[in-house]
Amino acid sequence: MQVIHEVQVENETQFLLERNSERRTKCLVYTRVMGYHRPVESFNIGKKGEHKQRQHFAENRS
Repeated sequence: MQVIHEVQVENETQFLLERNSERRTKCLVYTRVMGYHRPVESFNIGKKGEHKQRQHFAENRS
């Protein structure tokens, strides 16, 4: 059942992307590397893979 649900979600997502393609704009993602910020699109293949595997978290306010 999970595979069918995932396919349905992918189809819905693809439909929405195609329907709104003219309104979409490119978004640059920056990350902090060695004390300064760099755009992720300038990373080499290995570094892009490492960036995808990162786990993001949000700190609770004290």
